[in-house]
Amino acid sequence: MLQVCLNGALPRSASAHLPFTPAELAEAARAAVAAGAQDVHLHPKDPRDQDTLSPEHVGAAVEAVRAAVPGVAVGVTTGDWIDPSPQRRAALIRSWTVLPDHASVNWHEDGAELIAEALLDRGVGIEAGLFSGTGGAKRFLDWPHAHRVVRVLAEITDTNPETAPAAVETALQDLAGFDRPVLLHGEKDAAWVVLRIALARGLDTRIGLEDTLVLPGGEPATGNAALVRAALAGDLPT
Repeated sequence: MLQVCLNGALPRSASAHLPFTPAELAEAARAAVAAGAQDVHLHPKDPRDQDTLSPEHVGAAVEAVRAAVPGVAVGVTTGDWIDPSPQRRAALIRSWTVLPDHASVNWHEDGAELIAEALLDRGVGIEAGLFSGTGGAKRFLDWPHAHRVVRVLAEITDTNPETAPAAVETALQDLAGFDRPVLLHGEKDAAWVVLRIALARGLDTRIGLEDTLVLPGGEPATGNAALVRAALAGDLPT
């Protein structure tokens, strides 16, 4: 499965092609799915272009994208940069009026269990975000409901393309024997190297402007669809 990560927590100044509004997210998702993406991850934004969990903005973003790509699963973030209080974030999740198909929970963040349980209570699937170089994997695997997640996101935070493969090995060893699907991805300079490893191992993976703003050859990407096409073309750095 190839997921597209449309925007992330980046500012508009990072790229002219980043989608922010519901209409922009919908068009970016439509183009990425037409290019071959099978799942969508996005960060809903408020009018100040900041990530938000408010029911109004989550609902608008999810509804717009669903209308553009019917039948494709749509997920959102729950990261602690939105609000450092897990109690407030959990309360916002419980107030959602439109439910995404899944939401990512970062297990190195305070209150990850509280956020995950709020999602389970609402019937929203969980992507367990396990950042390399943190204690997130152990904490997640010790959680009694770990088996209920949709998938694990093995998120390689080492951005050096020469050393990121070693971080991949450690991350996958940490998950040895765990029976849920693993989506492996990298970021920035290591995004394409990690994606190549994921494809070679038959793992789910993702690509999009959240993870990298450039194509495999280093040219600026003209949008999420261009990144998806490059991922599926197979000519990736080693």
